[in-house]
Amino acid sequence: MSVSSHLSELRKKHQALSDHIEAEQRQPASNDLDIKQLKLQKLHLKEEIERLAAQV
Repeated sequence: MSVSSHLSELRKKHQALSDHIEAEQRQPASNDLDIKQLKLQKLHLKEEIERLAAQV
């Protein structure tokens, strides 16, 4: 897999996580711990995206 296609996949995952977080936050019975873990996953993806983008 090329770096650009890998970056594209990571960006898709990042956006999907963002959408999922927004949906969870709109739920009245949302679990703050689950949301925090999702945000942490999103941050790790963002860092990986930035690291790979710097290499291109």
